[in-house]
Amino acid sequence: MLDRLKPPCGAVKRKRRVGRGEGSGWGKTAGRGTKGQNSRAGGGVRAGFEGGQMPLKRRLPKRGFTNIFKKVYSIINVGTLAECFKEGDVVDKDVLMERGLVKKKRLPLKVLGDGNIKIALTVRAELFSKSAREKIEACGGKVEVL
Repeated sequence: MLDRLKPPCGAVKRKRRVGRGEGSGWGKTAGRGTKGQNSRAGGGVRAGFEGGQMPLKRRLPKRGFTNIFKKVYSIINVGTLAECFKEGDVVDKDVLMERGLVKKKRLPLKVLGDGNIKIALTVRAELFSKSAREKIEACGGKVEVL
């Protein structure tokens, strides 16, 4: 009976059409009152405007610095690789995405050296920390920079 579905009574209201004559109860000024900035078409003030008073945004002190050139990476630790993979596995961003270890595919992958690894893995990533590279190669694994 999907063809007979209707919203419950009172759920759908008609749009109020203002400025359509005095008989409607919303004629003449159409609920905007008389005169003033907000009664005009295109009237009103911009967001954050406080009537000419110095706005809060400008009264508060400015602190810190935002580096707009910062490079953001998806990171994974060597210890995590050791826990989640078996001897001889090939580890790359796609495999890590499937297992839920990396969230964003568009970010470059960086392997960090936290934790221990005792199995030989082939790891493919854009960047490796010095300690991660040493640990992977020390146990017979391969590091492939993309």
